[in-house]
Amino acid sequence: MREKEMPSDLQRPLVIRALRRSTVRKKIIQYLYDIRPNGSYAAEIAYQVHTTPSNVSGAIKGMPSRYRNAESLIKLHLVEQLNLSDHMKIYRLTDFGKEILETIDE
Repeated sequence: MREKEMPSDLQRPLVIRALRRSTVRKKIIQYLYDIRPNGSYAAEIAYQVHTTPSNVSGAIKGMPSRYRNAESLIKLHLVEQLNLSDHMKIYRLTDFGKEILETIDE
């Protein structure tokens, strides 16, 4: 993540609130933290955190019916999407995501 993309200190409470409101979001970043610096694809993340791929996709990218777009892990700058091909997307924890997870686990 480039320096100018880092969330401000004013955004941190929103990030922490979003993680506290969703155990799926927190489980996803915890799993990505555990495998860092590697990433994983949605189906594997779903398997590891014991939920469905659609829940993982919603938590990471937003889903109007369940996960607010503004609180998606990508919009919160906690997770980044790497496009390996047209059909293969890998999700990886950002440095900011690592910092936030370490902060809330203290």
